[in-house]
Amino acid sequence: MTDERHANRRLVLLTPIWSAGLIASGWRPFDRATWWMEVAPVLIALPVLWGLRRRVGLTDLALILIGVHGLILMLGGAYSYARVPAGYWVQDWLHLTRNPYDRPGHVAQRFVPAIVIREWLVRHARLRGGMLVVLVLACCLAISAAYELIEFATAMALGQGADAFLGTQGDPWDTQWDMLMCLIGAATALLTLSRVHDRQIDRLGPASG
Repeated sequence: MTDERHANRRLVLLTPIWSAGLIASGWRPFDRATWWMEVAPVLIALPVLWGLRRRVGLTDLALILIGVHGLILMLGGAYSYARVPAGYWVQDWLHLTRNPYDRPGHVAQRFVPAIVIREWLVRHARLRGGMLVVLVLACCLAISAAYELIEFATAMALGQGADAFLGTQGDPWDTQWDMLMCLIGAATALLTLSRVHDRQIDRLGPASG
């Protein structure tokens, strides 16, 4: 019961933060259709988190990362990734040919899922060691490939209307860069957070059922 109350408190905190972010992001987005596509994971994740809180549960680390990732998606949805002001600042500072905001965005897109997938494999499948690392990286790359296919399908269906969602900015290697950033994000999460994550998983205990 204590763990359940703790999970409820964390979600009670996350819900208004995400709600405020969605309102601010969706007030006057650059493109309404792009906004819906970018924030769709947030709109799906929040009810899923509430629905599974008793049966699955998450460590504080995983939930905090999910919360931050959601805010990154909302910012990208508001401006489209190719027009985020912070990206323009970096572009001018480093004299780049494109807005680079989507690069750290794609790092985050697998940095966060890497911890969530790792947590599920440890708590449900009791995996540890090298096989855990291999499976987490493989799952993250598979998710990244699936997302690129969704982008491809969207582009085929909407034509030029999908340009803001794709955010390629004329880069013919954008898909490959996206995949590389996702791999870097997942590997970095495993290298930097595994020990902290293990301690939190041990406190949380094995998953029920």
